[in-house]
Amino acid sequence: MSAFVAFCPYGASSSLPHVDKSSFHTYRMRFVRSRPSTEGLSLTSSSFTSGSTFRTSFFRRQPLPHRPFRWEPKNTISADETANPPSPSQSLPSQEQELIIPQIEAPQAHINFGSHRMRVFAGSSNPDLAKDIAHYVGKTGPSAMMRKRFSDGETYVRIDESVRGCNVFLIQGTSFPTNDNLIELLLMIDACRRASAHQITAVIPYYGYARADRLIDPDRRRREALTSKLVANMLSTAGTDRIVLVDIHSPQTCGFFDIPVDHVYASSVLEKYVRAKGLNDIVVVAPDVGGVARARAFAKGVNDSPLAIIDKRRDGHNVAKVLNLVGDVKDRTAILVDDMIDTAGTICEAAKMLRERGARQVFACSTHAIFSGPAIDRLSSGVFEEVIVTNSIAVPPEKRFEQLTILSIAELLGEQVWRVHEQSSR
Repeated sequence: MSAFVAFCPYGASSSLPHVDKSSFHTYRMRFVRSRPSTEGLSLTSSSFTSGSTFRTSFFRRQPLPHRPFRWEPKNTISADETANPPSPSQSLPSQEQELIIPQIEAPQAHINFGSHRMRVFAGSSNPDLAKDIAHYVGKTGPSAMMRKRFSDGETYVRIDESVRGCNVFLIQGTSFPTNDNLIELLLMIDACRRASAHQITAVIPYYGYARADRLIDPDRRRREALTSKLVANMLSTAGTDRIVLVDIHSPQTCGFFDIPVDHVYASSVLEKYVRAKGLNDIVVVAPDVGGVARARAFAKGVNDSPLAIIDKRRDGHNVAKVLNLVGDVKDRTAILVDDMIDTAGTICEAAKMLRERGARQVFACSTHAIFSGPAIDRLSSGVFEEVIVTNSIAVPPEKRFEQLTILSIAELLGEQVWRVHEQSSR
């Protein structure tokens, strides 16, 4: 018994009347029923179990650095109770004893383990947008990267700083020239993968080839390429871990990717601008049946405005013919909503039809300003009071006109980049 008392916090009292015998296990002792052995401490006492022999093995945890351990009762015992322990006849609650290791907080190193593990690189498609996104996440600008084109048209990309173990964000759209920008993005992904980046996220403000998402061969021979799926496979094979897209033409295209895809909608930026204008009697118009869901969501965000739909038949690529209008636009402010404006044939034909049906004003809202071919002449002809787009595609000075308004989505994408880096919900 004296061997046991040496581990007891109450001193060398042999009786220990105030400690419940059923709580001896809390002293981190393990009793194994066996024969007496010289390997451990053998003790036989009727005070424990009459007629039984136990071998005791004392276990204690190794002290952690700067974390001394001590024995103390779970419940506080006053000094008077320690000096004058109660008699065995008095009924007392059991005093459980346990090994307590103080939880000492680790010293704070005052190092921010967030942004210094992030790298933001800008491609050549939209450097101004990439710079604004880098500023939003706390960077002075995009990280250093060299890119050039050889005389034969080949592209060269080199990362000029370490990305080992970093979360890398590559901001590169695939607008005109589409193929050159796509190859540059693939080379950026491959360069970061070979430099041991922890995670590579491709932020694509405008995803080219998004309209080639189904087989629409008019001859029904099904001999055309499903290019949207092919580009998705190329990005995944190159080493991309995650994709961030903005208002892709068909949301189901996200299913072409075998990696996580964050689909960001720029409608919040457009809706905020329209609400700030204080327009009255608004009716939101979908330029075709495929854009009904997009227009309905936009109408809900603009004071729950009514919806109209234009029925359209397409005779060929970039060729559209308006047939019918579903809804009332007379003496109202019509807002045409689409995901992109390419040659502006569809949206201009729709605007002319709305004018003929009595619309007082006609506005155009679109995320991607491709503006190819005769788009500038059509949009600046006076059919629109204002054409509102975002900077998902860089609009050069020669493609700007008086009615054009460009809104920035840098804050929207910057917030998405930061939440991906912090692994928080969006």
